[in-house]
Amino acid sequence: MKNKPKLILRIVLLLSTVISLYFVPWPIVTAWIKPLPDTIQEQVNQASDYGFDGIIVYIDHAGKSPQFYTSGYHNTESKIPAKPNALFKIASNDKLYTSVCIAKLVYDKKIDLNKTLADYFPELVGRIEYANTITIKMMVQHRSGIPNYTDFNNYWANPKYTNEENLKIVLDLPASFKPNTDYEYSNTNYLLLTELIEKVTEKPKFDYINQHILKPLQLTNTYNSINDVNINRVMSGYYVGYDKDLKTEDVGMLATAEDLGKFLRALNNGDVFKNKEEQNIYSSIYKYEHTGLVPGYQSIAKYHKDIDAVVIQFTNTVNFEGYNWNLSEVMYGRILKILRKNQK
Repeated sequence: MKNKPKLILRIVLLLSTVISLYFVPWPIVTAWIKPLPDTIQEQVNQASDYGFDGIIVYIDHAGKSPQFYTSGYHNTESKIPAKPNALFKIASNDKLYTSVCIAKLVYDKKIDLNKTLADYFPELVGRIEYANTITIKMMVQHRSGIPNYTDFNNYWANPKYTNEENLKIVLDLPASFKPNTDYEYSNTNYLLLTELIEKVTEKPKFDYINQHILKPLQLTNTYNSINDVNINRVMSGYYVGYDKDLKTEDVGMLATAEDLGKFLRALNNGDVFKNKEEQNIYSSIYKYEHTGLVPGYQSIAKYHKDIDAVVIQFTNTVNFEGYNWNLSEVMYGRILKILRKNQK
């Protein structure tokens, strides 16, 4: 009987170990610990092992010609190989463009970062909590407390296609927190910033982007909507367990990896701004990199100062419930390791 407590303890420890092993994210661990290949193309070729139908990687390494890497399919059903110049839905990467617009309009004295939502949209007083104290800067920085419309009603199963419909989802809801006391990523902030840009410029936001960002940088492969492009140029997008090709869903801006990479380089080196003062305004409100995620499309867009390189990664298979996003980050991290190793 003396050994019974020890036996029970051993059984409990064994069961705990077995249970903990069950919850280990083995796909991520396996992808992370695999030996690093010698070349970026070899790593990109492993995209199907990570569960991606297709992948595009663009690398702008200072002093070298831009490099493109692909594997998998542009369209899986037709077995069309992935195309380096395909158009891709960049999702929340468009917040970088929106924030640049805000900085430019602040510089031009058309927007005041310290004015409130109520100052520009008095009709929202009583419909959005704290409208009188939420500033434009808080919205840019996701510190407004305005609820995120994509978090409600299983949004992506039945997305809305107008700002009015999307805003209606969160009207009259309580704030997530008092303004400027916390951070919560909210697409509603940028919906309202889009409305603000269009109100003060009296033109569609993309027209302003085109005039003040795309044309000066000679970016000719960035578009507002799938309705503006030849749909065959758009890389197909897939959601795990769902048969439909999602490329015909109209969910925001599209760009080639090269166009997004050139924009990111210009954002980081200051070429997208009129002068240092305008750049300083931007630096005070937003960041210099982003990611994007909508059904069928996920992207990572970052500049790495230590190696003076912009690296863009597009993958066209999404699963909100699994390890899909984590695996895209593992892929991106391994590409960076190879890039840094080969620079030595």
